[in-house]
Amino acid sequence: MKRNYFYAFGSIILIASIIYKAEVIYLSELVGTIYKIQRTKADITDYKFFDNIEIPKSESPQAWPIHKNYNETISTDKLNSKNTSLGTIAFLIIKNDSIWYEQYYEGYNKNSYSNSFSMSKSIVSATMGRAIQEGYFSDINDKVGSYITNYNEGFASELTIGDLSSMSSGMKWNESYTNIFGVTARAYIGSNLNDLVKSRPIIKKPGESFEYLSSDTQLLAMTIEKATNKKISELVYDWFWNPMGAENNALWQVDNIKTNTEKAYCCFNSNARDFARFGKLYKDDGLWNGNRLLDSAFVKKSLTPRFVSSPEYGYGFWLGKFKEKNYFAMRGHLGQYVIVFPKQNILIVRLGRMEENTQEEIYIEEAFKMLDLNSTN
Repeated sequence: MKRNYFYAFGSIILIASIIYKAEVIYLSELVGTIYKIQRTKADITDYKFFDNIEIPKSESPQAWPIHKNYNETISTDKLNSKNTSLGTIAFLIIKNDSIWYEQYYEGYNKNSYSNSFSMSKSIVSATMGRAIQEGYFSDINDKVGSYITNYNEGFASELTIGDLSSMSSGMKWNESYTNIFGVTARAYIGSNLNDLVKSRPIIKKPGESFEYLSSDTQLLAMTIEKATNKKISELVYDWFWNPMGAENNALWQVDNIKTNTEKAYCCFNSNARDFARFGKLYKDDGLWNGNRLLDSAFVKKSLTPRFVSSPEYGYGFWLGKFKEKNYFAMRGHLGQYVIVFPKQNILIVRLGRMEENTQEEIYIEEAFKMLDLNSTN
């Protein structure tokens, strides 16, 4: 009896010491990061302060065609005001696959790096689709537990890669961007990202309802890497960045230089022109210049709501409607957008430092006002 008590007490002490050590490590990383970047909030320039993996530009760069009416239409007063007040650094309108309007601010240009934040979730979902296409997965119903051993019991045993892409894992995770001691901040700042995600239990039945969690995308990237035996950054280069003709290198932030674990749920750094390539790929049902990069059925499924109760999300993409016109979007923290109107063949790209609740609709509305001035062209 005493021996059992001793072992139980010893186990408690051991667990407490591990937790204490993890807390000390995180506090040290938090203080070091705040000292280094001189702020407590994320920013589009964070790639300068964190370790990164460099993804090379395409071996055959493909410049966007320039529209015959390039920059002939001036921006509306309302759009100018929003771009100024919210710290926009890039605003593009791509019409019929040609750059129709393009402006940069605060010293940025077409080659400048900027953090996509959660727009990278769409990129990871696309990589899942290609992995299915290549035969690494059977379909979106493949179980995560078939690749990662932590997910073979309870609710976790039911978790599929499709659940992760559609944000319906049932994971215990608090998606807070303001609590610097919360789990989302730990994912952004800490040095053991994958271990952090794997430590979070699946507490609800997966695949039942939409709940936006960054951890879902990180776990999806981990599963893709296990299935393919390649890093997510390598796959993105091989399957998308290179064949789509990206004109610039990209940077993907990692948790630390030793593990080189990509922050797959965020932190893919590129520029407005190259981000827009993913919007065009999905607009064109997975084709790029006649080359099939994604299965059209997968693209269609991705751009269809999975849950009737959450029509705003499919698989890796946000869905919306503006004046009866359907669109889909890549979205990121602080107002990073690639907004695509497939039937109108219009892409709107905005990158910047700040966001507000109504800004997506304002960007769309003002862009369409500008386009109406040249509706016959």
